[in-house]
Amino acid sequence: MKFILENKKALVILILAILMIVNYEVFFFALENDFLGVLLSMVLFFAGGRVTRLKVHYPLLLLLVLFEFVSYRLHTKSLHFISLCVVICLVYYFFTKRFSFIAFICLLLFSSLFNKFFEHLSAEIKQSLCKGVYLTLRNIINIDKAEGVNFFINGAKVTIDTACMGLSMFKTGLLAAAVLLTMEEKKNGSYYRISQILLFCFLVILLNVISNFFRIITLVLLDCTQENFLHHTVGLICFVLYQIIPMLFLIRFIKPKQEQSKESGHSTGFYPVLAAFIVVFITSMEMKNEQNFNLLYRINPKYDIKNGKWVNAEVFKIAAPQKLTYIKAPSHKPLICWTGDGYKISESEIVEVNDSKVWFNKMEKNNQYYKSYWWYECGDKKYTSFISVMLQKLIYNRPVRLINEVEIE
Repeated sequence: MKFILENKKALVILILAILMIVNYEVFFFALENDFLGVLLSMVLFFAGGRVTRLKVHYPLLLLLVLFEFVSYRLHTKSLHFISLCVVICLVYYFFTKRFSFIAFICLLLFSSLFNKFFEHLSAEIKQSLCKGVYLTLRNIINIDKAEGVNFFINGAKVTIDTACMGLSMFKTGLLAAAVLLTMEEKKNGSYYRISQILLFCFLVILLNVISNFFRIITLVLLDCTQENFLHHTVGLICFVLYQIIPMLFLIRFIKPKQEQSKESGHSTGFYPVLAAFIVVFITSMEMKNEQNFNLLYRINPKYDIKNGKWVNAEVFKIAAPQKLTYIKAPSHKPLICWTGDGYKISESEIVEVNDSKVWFNKMEKNNQYYKSYWWYECGDKKYTSFISVMLQKLIYNRPVRLINEVEIE
């Protein structure tokens, strides 16, 4: 034990290196997701770190335990990747006593937990934005009506693609805000309080919604709702006009005033770092195991699984005349899959079927119309919320699935 304590810094570096090597597959997986955003957040963390008297290693350890518990139960590699980044932050703090709250908040915004929260919240935002656009433009141009993300103009239907409505710029805006705040701190030689950082993040979120509102108005007026050069150019122009420029203006009124803390004599804690390593190593071993979704576990007998087939390890398909049934892993949200495959959704709402609430959608592709009912399922109970059903899996460790019944009209 004496040898370990005398050489604890070398030991920390060695264990961290081993963890990174063990999790090389997780890093390759992260390349396909928000790797660039996380990488830039980490660069900001090292560049904008400041000496703090707060003993942040304890809340970091608690946050890490929470993330790794979720990662272990739900087998979420993306969240485990964020945990690895948190460990790196913890080690950096252990050596330097420096910490960047701005970059760390930005890092959390790229976590899979926030992704899922934003993914489900954005659907409601999109519907509200389209309704606002309809109310704004109905006295300017001849809009007959608006249904969901569809506008009926002079008898023709104009659809705003739900998979591409500018809300993908949400994280880009927050990352730009983090860079701007860090530059202001460097320029002024002082630091923002947590309350100031949160206030500016709120303003950035509000600006993002405003930016997308004017983006949709412009796309409708130009009749340019399909992805092309003009479509993307409009998005970038609105992002600059309604988000970047207002951010540069607002930052003038939010100045950093907190002086940097002097080097304190308190220990950053070797044992919390060691505990963090143990927690991450246990989860790392679980990440190497193949995930078993048990999609057909105690499935309702009404589904004729004998005539079905596996599309892949996460999707089971049953084909019948004028009807398709998909049994999927819960991460395969139909709205995202459909819009990604070119389907246009004209109606989306929660309805009650056989005393259970489920999602109902109408959609169209190549002049073929479809009706779809879908829900999440855990045991005998149906859910319309991804978060609710995953909480069931997290707490009770039961298999969960998504069932999607599609009727061809």
